[in-house]
Amino acid sequence: MTDTFHAFDISPVPIPALDATPPELFRGIYGMPMFVTVPTPDLAASADFWTRGLGFFDLFSVPGHVTHLRRWAFQDVLLVPSTDTPVDSTLTVSFSCVLSQLDEIEATCTALLPGCTTGPRSMPWNSVELEIRTPERTRVIMTAARPYDPDSPEAEHLRSIGIEGPRG
Repeated sequence: MTDTFHAFDISPVPIPALDATPPELFRGIYGMPMFVTVPTPDLAASADFWTRGLGFFDLFSVPGHVTHLRRWAFQDVLLVPSTDTPVDSTLTVSFSCVLSQLDEIEATCTALLPGCTTGPRSMPWNSVELEIRTPERTRVIMTAARPYDPDSPEAEHLRSIGIEGPRG
């Protein structure tokens, strides 16, 4: 028996489709159910990369203290100053996007910081993922769901571990 239920209506992530369009950037104020705090030695450079490369916008800033970035609803990042030298993080933060955004994100991030991307690559859980290392060395995964094909190897993989796909 399971206590889970479908609650897709509270998510900004669109139904997976080849022509899925991303939701608008969300400028509302809400109690944040989750956010990531990213220390950076250069707030301005990090904010520039996250906005131009990853598609976030500056919701608000307190100069020298914090830059609150956002994309879709519930995709919040707080950039905070740090004097530490950036090192590769073993922690990963993932953000949903749609398939049509991956190539642009990869191209823009690579133009801003050559060599910072890996992928995109297809994953066995029916998504395509692009890995980005930001200037402060945060490992960001931009993940886009693919349309569900019940006859695909990915669907078979999901069924083999007890996950049934959506019903038509």
